[in-house]
Amino acid sequence: MNPTGRLVEILLKIPDNTAYTALVALRRLGVDVSRVERGVLRFFDEEEPVEELIVRIQSDETIFNPNVHRLRLRDGAAPDSGEVWIESLDETVPAVAWRLFDSRERPLSEPALRAAAERLLCNPSIDKAIVGSTGT
Repeated sequence: MNPTGRLVEILLKIPDNTAYTALVALRRLGVDVSRVERGVLRFFDEEEPVEELIVRIQSDETIFNPNVHRLRLRDGAAPDSGEVWIESLDETVPAVAWRLFDSRERPLSEPALRAAAERLLCNPSIDKAIVGSTGT
């Protein structure tokens, strides 16, 4: 993943069937998770002002549909606590950010995130998983 530039996440504002399917599968695979969120990550190297970048992304119908998507500017180039990023080894497809929460709506622990990545979210022959640190 490109460590420079601006990181933008495109999220669904409608129900995410893929995230729901992952939730059900992870529970069946023994991962103690109560909620799953998913977003597509894209890096932009351009140095244009943030407002112009947002307008440009929101007007690009190939990556953004205002009827179903919302945009989130991300700080840093690493997953947050409770988050795992799955990126293609050859970087041909955008990375996916998965956020997983426990029954108390807390971010999942790092070991649980690793289990989720190993059991379902990441195919190590074509992907790599980057797990957010809990800082503990």
